[in-house]
Amino acid sequence: MKPCHACGYDLSDTRLIGRRDTCLSCGADLHVCANCTAFDPTAWRGQCREPQAEPPSDKNAANACDWFTLRVGSWEPKAQDDAAAKARAALEAIFKK
Repeated sequence: MKPCHACGYDLSDTRLIGRRDTCLSCGADLHVCANCTAFDPTAWRGQCREPQAEPPSDKNAANACDWFTLRVGSWEPKAQDDAAAKARAALEAIFKK
């Protein structure tokens, strides 16, 4: 399976991913660090294991990296989305009338 980084939609039928391609399911950019085999959140150098790449500041926005290769694996929702939802719910609970 080749999942979209944002929604998990299976991109296995997609042959090449261009810089401006978007997910058919959610509309997220596909040529992004978060969809690349070299992306590693624990890597010390800009979250990228490719030593020649120049990692962009926004890992979820389209970029022109020449070393991009669509990753293969399973998809899990982003933990930060859950954290943001919990924080939002806590704030709403505080300011409820």
